[in-house]
Amino acid sequence: MNKSELIDAMASDAGISKAAAKLALDSFTESVAGTLAKGDKVALVGFGSFSISARAAREGRNPQTGKTIQIAAKNVVKFKAGADLSGKVN
Repeated sequence: MNKSELIDAMASDAGISKAAAKLALDSFTESVAGTLAKGDKVALVGFGSFSISARAAREGRNPQTGKTIQIAAKNVVKFKAGADLSGKVN
C-alpha cells in the first residue's frame, strides 16, 4: 500500500473527503517526525511505538572495490509493533 492508497482507505473508512484524509495523514507524519526530532518517543497503545536509537560509527566495506570505509554515527528511527497490531498479522 502506498500513500495515495492509504489516503483512499482512510477517506473511505472514516467517511471523509480524500483532501481531509491527506491533511490528517500529513499532520500525523509531521507530528511524529517533530516529536522524534526532539528526542521524544511516540507510543500508540495497541499499534506500536516509534523511537530514536543512536547507531555508533563503524567500519564497512565498499562492495565494488572491497576497500574499508568509515560509516559515520547517526540516529535512526525504530518502530516496535504493539500487541494488537502483531495479533492482526499472525
